[in-house]
Amino acid sequence: MEKIIDETKQGETLVLQHKEQNTKKLFIESYGCAMNFSDSEIVASILTNEGYNTTQNLEEADLVLVNTCSIRNKAEQTVRKRLEKYNAVKRINPKMKVGVLGCMAERLKSKFLEEEKIVDLVVGPDAYKDLPNLLAEVEDGRDAINVVLSKDETYGDISPVRLNTNGVSALVSITRGCDNMCTFCVVPFTRGRERSRDPQSIIEEVNDLWTKGYKEITLLGQNVDSYLWYGGGLKKDFVKATDMQKATAVDFSKLLSICAEAQPAMRIRFSTSNPQDMSLDVIKTMAKYDNICNHIHLPVQSGSDRILKEMNRLHTREEYFTLIDNIRSIIPDCAISQDMIAGFPTETEEDHQDTLSLLEYVKYNFGYMYTYSERPGTLAERKLEDDVPEAVKSRRLSEIIELQLKHSEFRTRENLGKTVKVLVERESKKSKDHWSGRTEKNIVAVFPKENYSVGDFVNVKIIDCTKATLKGEATGLSEI
Repeated sequence: MEKIIDETKQGETLVLQHKEQNTKKLFIESYGCAMNFSDSEIVASILTNEGYNTTQNLEEADLVLVNTCSIRNKAEQTVRKRLEKYNAVKRINPKMKVGVLGCMAERLKSKFLEEEKIVDLVVGPDAYKDLPNLLAEVEDGRDAINVVLSKDETYGDISPVRLNTNGVSALVSITRGCDNMCTFCVVPFTRGRERSRDPQSIIEEVNDLWTKGYKEITLLGQNVDSYLWYGGGLKKDFVKATDMQKATAVDFSKLLSICAEAQPAMRIRFSTSNPQDMSLDVIKTMAKYDNICNHIHLPVQSGSDRILKEMNRLHTREEYFTLIDNIRSIIPDCAISQDMIAGFPTETEEDHQDTLSLLEYVKYNFGYMYTYSERPGTLAERKLEDDVPEAVKSRRLSEIIELQLKHSEFRTRENLGKTVKVLVERESKKSKDHWSGRTEKNIVAVFPKENYSVGDFVNVKIIDCTKATLKGEATGLSEI
């Protein structure tokens, strides 16, 4: 018998999978990209069948897992600090086992067991189904490690346990790995080759989420626009597919259509896109369906053609502008967000000014901006000297952030006086009398609670705003 426990904490609903016959406690933390959070839900599902119930109390855990990120050095240092915390708890509870999952586990492999004496097992992103065997190794007193990358593992046969969810929005993984060898990125090395999940399993998950009351999904992958299903195999092998396989292949635009039509009352988002792979078909599909959100996260990383080439980004500045222009033409009210790196090796002041001018051209709704962090094993680390001084990196990042904040405020203020559709997600952090939710453009909006509930789509007339948050008054329930 399975029982779902709902607890309310600071306006968020915590939904934990709980089997009454299970006696062991699993504490799991996730860092980094949304894919890691999605993977943690897969891990929790696998371990539920091994006698574990999830817990939010570290001190009572029998097994502690941390799902890690290697995209920047800061992320790795955060994980090491958490391991210090686990170590303090383990001194009190020596029977507690500690495992490291994800990209950092794959990158460091057995070295992790040597460096962090507290760690009992190390598991890469494609090896989570081996967790029961690895835990048995640990119980027998042996260190356990499996970081083997797979060419076909998608976890499409695993029904994820939804962790720390608001009960409204859920992640649905559609691809794994990445074939784009950007010189700064460790993902192709830590997550392997790109492969797509069977669309039937995706639709089954979407339908299941709808029956459980979810109102929004995010189709997730390192590069969702490269989604391609033709009966199995890696994307690079599509040239070897039969004529029938090619004729019936499902690309990302078709998958979007299938999902939108399967659940027309469910809101659909997706992330992340790569400019070189986003097609006009995807943009037209977004425009066709009311339940596909008008928001595209479109990382560019630099505004300089020279730096884009050094990064092995397979698009130019002008090609990116053409894509932006096509989006604005087909979906005039589409929100666009970005990723940007300041201080990539050899970046000059002229390159930096190109980045600022690109920001001015697009005027993104919001963005994620970082200084360059050299990652071991990447082509940039092997071939390029990290020659931009940290002070210069920091100054350039500050200028990028300052300009983005200006543009974010500009884009947010465009909503003043308009009525927008908001999906209620939780109680506002600043007022127990207000709801908080997001518009289809992924902007947070707050409004008085009145008689509305979490999970409602509400029409909200915007009367005020901060740089990043809309404030309004509800005018009634809305359909998708």
